[in-house]
Amino acid sequence: MKRYYFSTLLLVLVSCNNELTNTKLKGPIFGTFYEVTYAAKGNENYQKALDSIFAAVNQSMSNYQADSDISKVNQHELDIVDSYFVDVFKAAKEIYNQTDGVFDPTIGKLVNAWNFGSEEYKTKLDSLKIDSLMQYVGFDKVRLNNNVLIKSDPKPYIDFNAIAKGYAVDLVAAFLDSKASDNYMINIGGELRTKGINIEKQSGWTVGIENPNFDGTQSYDKVFVLKNSAMATTGTYRKFKWDENGKRYAHIINTKTGYPTRTNILSVSVIAENCMMADGYATAFQAMGVEMVKAFLSLHPELKACIIFENNNKEFEMLSLNSFPVN
Repeated sequence: MKRYYFSTLLLVLVSCNNELTNTKLKGPIFGTFYEVTYAAKGNENYQKALDSIFAAVNQSMSNYQADSDISKVNQHELDIVDSYFVDVFKAAKEIYNQTDGVFDPTIGKLVNAWNFGSEEYKTKLDSLKIDSLMQYVGFDKVRLNNNVLIKSDPKPYIDFNAIAKGYAVDLVAAFLDSKASDNYMINIGGELRTKGINIEKQSGWTVGIENPNFDGTQSYDKVFVLKNSAMATTGTYRKFKWDENGKRYAHIINTKTGYPTRTNILSVSVIAENCMMADGYATAFQAMGVEMVKAFLSLHPELKACIIFENNNKEFEMLSLNSFPVN
């Protein structure tokens, strides 16, 4: 009887250890938050791996970190970059070319000048100052030869903030895939990627599009299941400034003029195969305007978008394009 009891207990313990349960890891990162939920056997904890991924991304591409590779590149102290930098550079160059320069990572000097970036700018801006800063803009002046960064002009200042969060999401996804994890959701500051289902709820990963509330509150009217794909959202309703005439302007800088984009678009969500591309295109679409986005997406069925904008009657409207899964 004792031998039989021991065998039964052992069987129960093994069974429990093999049962899939959700593990949730969360905390602050990149000036925002992260929340990673994944199904694993025996409550496997990947916190150290996530910390390592986030540290590597910061070391490569953080403009807020003085000793990062990108900071050294911008100070002309470094021209050999790591594989993370190469990955993001190539994706950024593709989006730059596809959008005819609407998306341009060398807009960083202007972002800082308008006090939306990593450096505080105390000089009052005027048209002459903006014109002088525009000489730093031009992603066509920068190229890669393997992992060597080559500038045809030393002035361009590179800033990958509009795409790096999405890339970090993809790195976490790649890590979880390497651990044979078939069910997860990754959220870094609202940039998302999902796979499989929520094991504990036995249903798909439910996500939402945030309402454009200018008072800082959060609410969601539109929710749906994001299935085995990535979504990034950018909006002008949280990060904006007012000019002396009482007009609101966004943190997205027009890469052609150097001035903040004045747009009726309040929020753009993009679904793509990976989060890095979704992140970059969401930023580009915010600057394009509704009609340009509609024309662009007619040529890019691989991208889905949802736009919330203010119509001529000052009412909010939602436009879903390329079968974005919400109406």
